[in-house]
Amino acid sequence: MSAKIQTQFGEPVPPASRHSVTVHMGGWDNVERYGNNSSSVIAQFKNVYPRMRPHPYIVELTKALLEEIGQSDVGCYLFSSLQSAKECIEYATSEKRNNDVDRRPVAVEHIKIRTFSVKDMIFAVTFPLDQASVVAGFWSTPGVGVSSRFAEANLSHLHELKQITIPPNQDQDARPNFVSPVHKLLRERVIHYLERAPLNPSQQPHPSVTDVYFYQTGMAAIYKPHTYMLSRYQGTTVLFGMAFMNTLTAFEEFGPGYKFFGLGTDEDVSKLRTFLDEERSCGRKVQAIWAEFPANPLLVTPDITALRQLADEYDVVLAIDDTIGSWSNIDIIAYADLLVTSMTKSFNGYADAIAGCAVLNPTSPKYNQLKALFDEKYVPELYVDDAEAIERNSRDYLSRTDKMNKNANAIVQYLQKCADDPTSAVKQVHYPSVNQSGSNYERFMRRPTPEFTAGYGCLFSVELADIPTTQAFYDNLNVHKSVHLGAPVTLAFAYTMCTYKKRLDWAAQYGLKPTQIRISAGLEETDLLLQDFKVAVEASNKCWDRQ
Repeated sequence: MSAKIQTQFGEPVPPASRHSVTVHMGGWDNVERYGNNSSSVIAQFKNVYPRMRPHPYIVELTKALLEEIGQSDVGCYLFSSLQSAKECIEYATSEKRNNDVDRRPVAVEHIKIRTFSVKDMIFAVTFPLDQASVVAGFWSTPGVGVSSRFAEANLSHLHELKQITIPPNQDQDARPNFVSPVHKLLRERVIHYLERAPLNPSQQPHPSVTDVYFYQTGMAAIYKPHTYMLSRYQGTTVLFGMAFMNTLTAFEEFGPGYKFFGLGTDEDVSKLRTFLDEERSCGRKVQAIWAEFPANPLLVTPDITALRQLADEYDVVLAIDDTIGSWSNIDIIAYADLLVTSMTKSFNGYADAIAGCAVLNPTSPKYNQLKALFDEKYVPELYVDDAEAIERNSRDYLSRTDKMNKNANAIVQYLQKCADDPTSAVKQVHYPSVNQSGSNYERFMRRPTPEFTAGYGCLFSVELADIPTTQAFYDNLNVHKSVHLGAPVTLAFAYTMCTYKKRLDWAAQYGLKPTQIRISAGLEETDLLLQDFKVAVEASNKCWDRQ
């Protein structure tokens, strides 16, 4: 058994840096608290995922900017581009923010952009403090605010701080700290992994570095392309299969609406065809089909061959998020018009930097259209210090992925044996190797090479018999409890309870249950991890036997 977890509630998960993106959430009592009122729990965290709450460096930089203009009594969020700052204002003043209960849009005259020059140019959106909860949604969902490293770099140049007028065409001017040699190197690395061990070596043309677009978070890599397409099509978005919670929120809050096929099954493919046919017959535009491959948190893998056929037939963009499968394991670029990835996860691998990327497929029938659109709308916002950190961390991407694949597979095999035993409190395991949809994943696994054999990824979920056995499993599982995946240490997260505790009936429609625990396998010794999981299973079995 591995050493007992000593990290306290709200502290960053070791090995923690000052830019850590993980936080230890502690036991099941905190799961209950988080599900009931996440804001109150997040407020107690000493460290938090940057989109949940601005990093201390960002808070410090914000305070310095407000002191410069003598306005310490207002709310403020910081952005590195005028584009994102304007989008924040559009979000905060939209009638969509009106819930007729306790929230209202911010009045246009009460929210504004102030521009500062420090080491970099900073666009500060200020607003009344009593409407902070309204504007906060823009910080947490799109993920387009400044990073902790951006803030750290500018804090060291406060002697240069001054407020300035907004320069014309600022976002189109040279942005040396967002377009640099390390960005180019990172783009080349992305292309390298997209081309490594391809399923179809004769596929031409391949994406080039000019087809890779970087963003400051994984969510931004979804949100920004979504807004590009909205500006052109103003059409409905389809989300096929379950997805990360903020992806659902982004499609709900930005655009005219979205259609959700949350199970992602073959039956949903048929329903999607019916929907697309109805929309076309009514003259309504469907701009894009989005899907995760595989989906979070139950690892259902959609039939992207069928989705590709529908996208072609109905003239719709197919956008695929391959974050969980990861470039090392799967080769799906040929089926996507747009491939998006959270580089924060397995690619970066050390839970200390955030970024996302979108890649256009040059063999796509939508390529010329999308390429023109991206080149028109794209503003680089991935800060050079973040790019440098990810470049360093991703050097061992393959070896880390290999270890995480093997650890996840070993734990899944053990838990599946438990699930096959009717007396066990373990009732089901969700992972591509054991899911019914697993064949959809396996047909896109990369060819084996001497350096690496593709696996099923680091993420899986385990389902227990009931809440007491789930609590026993969770509290006795000697791993960190945190929202993240692809970290160097194993993480457990009560996904449904934390995310949908107030909407359990809704979540149940899509197979999400409060008795499921999501696991991200780390780099620990496999035998020690297996011992930790056996202890947790034994505790849940004892609880099950007593009932």
